[in-house]
Amino acid sequence: MVGSISADVTAFADRLPQPGETVLGNDVTLVLGGKGANQAVAAARFGAPTWMVGCVGDDAFADLTAGDLRRYGVNTDLLRSVPGPTGVAHIRVDANGQNDIVNTPLANGHLDADQVDGALAALASQASVLLLQLEVRAGITAHAAEAGRRAGLAVVLDPAPAVAVPETVWQHVDIVTPNESEAGLITGIEVTGVDTARKAAQWFLDRGVRQVVITLGGAGAVSVTAAESHEYAPFAVTAVDTTAAGDAFTGTLGAALALGLGSADAIRHAMAAGALAVTKRGASPSLPDRDAVLALAGRPATA
Repeated sequence: MVGSISADVTAFADRLPQPGETVLGNDVTLVLGGKGANQAVAAARFGAPTWMVGCVGDDAFADLTAGDLRRYGVNTDLLRSVPGPTGVAHIRVDANGQNDIVNTPLANGHLDADQVDGALAALASQASVLLLQLEVRAGITAHAAEAGRRAGLAVVLDPAPAVAVPETVWQHVDIVTPNESEAGLITGIEVTGVDTARKAAQWFLDRGVRQVVITLGGAGAVSVTAAESHEYAPFAVTAVDTTAAGDAFTGTLGAALALGLGSADAIRHAMAAGALAVTKRGASPSLPDRDAVLALAGRPATA
């Protein structure tokens, strides 16, 4: 796992405020977050040996985030401490489980190519899948994708947030996992369902990605390769907080692949993990363990 680490400060209220408005909240939490850390936790909780490559600061949040990573079973030997504050995300969640997020990278901006290269060298023959996101500098993600491909790893990129990336990154990506809004922002194709998701997927395939898995929220997911396309029905759950649902999906997908599951089974387990994540509050605390994922994945999805 190469990516971001943050302390998530989450405020819960009946509704989100309009610009310039103050609303009263009903709860607040401070937990480990960051898309990289969340996906690492999801992978570790599914049972795959997981290493986190990233940066924390020299503040109290560094102890909280690194400590929680270890508590969830993630190896932190490849973390680097840098001067200044650890990354922070401010999250607001309404009564329907919808959220908005302001992510401030801070220490995450110090992740560099030398750290990535050193980590991949240290993990030679130990890792088979490399998970990436875009909460660190896009150039570093692109470098990690190329280095991971060169090292023989399966490179999985969650292109969130949907920021501009070097065009060369796509040719080094085996699997890309955008949600519908990210797919639309990146490709310029509005994704409103399965048909438009397939069109957006073709944009990624044309640029060298081997497999595109677009998640469609309550409508399930679509997987597209040059040879075939498959739809995956969602699991019916009651959403409490959608924070980290995508991280649960991608982290579990990477872990399932690393543990030897085929693509279809890996996606189904990833969808179960994403569904379970929305049933609990918070980022890392909502990420399900292996037994819960296996139990839900064994049930029929909705029609």
